[in-house]
Order: sequence, then C-alpha cells, then structure tokens
Amino acid sequence: MKPDDDDYLGFVAARYPHLVRAAVLLGCRRHDAEDAVQDALVRCFGSWGRVSAADDRDAYVYRVLVNGIVRGRRRKWRGEIPHGDLPEPAPTGDPADVVSTSHSIRASLDRLGVEQRQVLVLRYFADLSEAQIAAVLGVAPGTVKSRASRALAALSADPALRALVSRTQEEDR
Repeated sequence: MKPDDDDYLGFVAARYPHLVRAAVLLGCRRHDAEDAVQDALVRCFGSWGRVSAADDRDAYVYRVLVNGIVRGRRRKWRGEIPHGDLPEPAPTGDPADVVSTSHSIRASLDRLGVEQRQVLVLRYFADLSEAQIAAVLGVAPGTVKSRASRALAALSADPALRALVSRTQEEDR
C-alpha cells in the first residue's frame, strides 16, 4: 500500500458510519445509503490525491455523495418507499416513545423538498458550514441560507412536530 492508501483507509474508517447516516437522512433506504456511500468513496479513491489536497475533505466527499444520490434518483423511478430501518442508537427510555419521535421527525423531513432536506441534513447532521454546504450543492451561500430558513419555517409550522415539542416540554417539567 502507498501512504495515500493509509490516509484513505483512515478516512473511510472514521467517516463511513456518519456518511451512511447522512445518506439515510437524505432519503435513501439503509442498503441504498450504503451503496451510495460506497460509490462515493470509490469515486473519491480514484482521485484521492485531489480529495486530500482539498481545503475540506469532508465537504468534498459529501458533495460526491449528494451528487451520486441525485444522479441515482434521476436514473430510476422513485415511488413511495417506507423507511423503517434507520440506524438508530440503542433506546435509553421507552422504546415506543423513541420510535414515535423518530417517525415524526422523519415524516416531517419527508414533507420537505429535496433541496431543503439536503441543506438541513448537511447543516445540522453533518455539521457543515453554510460555505461548505454551498460548495457541496453548487449553489450560492445565500441560497443555502434561504433554503434553510424556509425548511425551518416549514418544520416549525408542522403540526406533528409541534405536538412532539409540546409533549417533550411537558415530560421535562
């Protein structure tokens, strides 16, 4: 193996689960998310010298991942597909509450447009900056801000999430 191979393998070992989770949150089923991440990582391996020289390797790989998911959606029909098996952490409280909360949040994300969902997942799950998200999606930073603002407004107006927040606040008292 070359020194670049060690760097690549270290990156994959550290980031693979996080990339799969991001792909799931972007709307892929678990096995499709794993395929999308593997495709993105294979594409990145072919040009790892360029990827590792980038200012932000994570943003570069996320861009390859998002582009691959979008490209895959253009190629095949995407009917209504239930997302029943997201990789979730082990439940600590009542499993029914955890499942109910998870379903409510995913259902609310499903009601958002693809662009808005991408911005929210990249911002709040992948913890990328607005500039990084703009680079990943190939849009202006102002577009990222407006998509995030509209997405958050839509989520705050979602009655299912309002009920969830109210229930959570009551439980905390």
